[in-house]
Amino acid sequence: MEHPSLFLARAVLALAGLLVLVTPAAADEPLSLSAAVSAALAHSRSLDASTAAAQGAREMAVAAAQRPDPVLRLSLDNLPVDGPERFSTTRDFMTMRSIALMQTLPNADKRRARGERFEREADVALSERAQRVAVLQTEAAQAWLERRMQEQRIGLLQAQITEERVLVQTTEAALRGGRGSTADAFSAREALAQLEQGLIGAQAERANARLTLARFTGGPPDQPLADPPPMRQITAAVGEADPLRNLPDLVALQAREAVARAEAEVARQDLKPDWSAEIMFSQRGSQFSNMVSIGVSVPLQWDRPQRQQRELAARLARVNELEAEREEQTRERLLQVQRWQQQWRAALDRLAFLDAQRQPLAAQRVDAALAAYRGGREGLGPVLQARRDALNLALERLALERETSGLWAQLEYLIPDSSTGEKP
Repeated sequence: MEHPSLFLARAVLALAGLLVLVTPAAADEPLSLSAAVSAALAHSRSLDASTAAAQGAREMAVAAAQRPDPVLRLSLDNLPVDGPERFSTTRDFMTMRSIALMQTLPNADKRRARGERFEREADVALSERAQRVAVLQTEAAQAWLERRMQEQRIGLLQAQITEERVLVQTTEAALRGGRGSTADAFSAREALAQLEQGLIGAQAERANARLTLARFTGGPPDQPLADPPPMRQITAAVGEADPLRNLPDLVALQAREAVARAEAEVARQDLKPDWSAEIMFSQRGSQFSNMVSIGVSVPLQWDRPQRQQRELAARLARVNELEAEREEQTRERLLQVQRWQQQWRAALDRLAFLDAQRQPLAAQRVDAALAAYRGGREGLGPVLQARRDALNLALERLALERETSGLWAQLEYLIPDSSTGEKP
């Protein structure tokens, strides 16, 4: 029978070989936008930090709601230090060896308030986690869209370069045949050089975009991208006031306000002093009787108006401060989201107008300039200018599409899923 360690070693080697076969295939699979967002959430450690903070706060909530630990006190009382009985623990009737147990007894409402305060701290950590999820989703989506735009830009420049090289070959052939001009040949070469220079810059920006997306997803930088999702609809209920009040950043403000209210309740409960009870057993010499002492102590809040009540007033003022800040930021946030919605709709209309009106005109202008050049009615200059204008229009469309998709991403990932932080 095969030894278990040999079997385990073979299993590990088989798994490693399987991973070698699977990893390239996964790297070649196109990365969709939703997959990039999900990978960014799985790859992030900041979400784990928020989860750990919430767990720590809940543990503290349980601890804070308990009674304080009892205090054990051992003492030697009334030991003589001079005279014939000095340092004797048995001959003097006042000398006692004592053991005491003391317990502070805060009331149940006070203990409940202290635990509630840390429960609200846990809510803050969870709300901050949801806020981080929303930000991370948006940033990952923006990185995916940025990389896609850079790759489209490179494809556009490469197509223009291919056409420009054909034009260079045409002008040089015409010049060799005595039908062209030197100025046209140099103009075509200069236009080609400008495009090639622009391609170098675009390739560098694409490399940065790939690295940025890989930073979020943890995947290979050169993994191909899938087609983008339709961006004419928003999953979130944008424009409705009540759903937008559930935005993670606004929920985080509410959670911090709840912490302040819990701290104010703790200060209110501190107006009631904690009583302490103590029992002590004292042993004396064999010729004397042993003793038991029972005591109760309570702090004297002799300056309550200047101490406990002032602290409560400070906590209540903090609650009012956070409430006012939350209401003001809620108004600003709702206005910001409504503006994003208007800008997104306007950007969609601009894209539709550009596709329907401006792009056909640019293509017709290039065709007309080429026809005039081939017919000898115009020089090469109008052709180059028409192509530059068409390229600029195409780049303008890319930038407009990137702006539109960026607004879509901000609106789409406003509110993460409540259970996993991911979009359904």
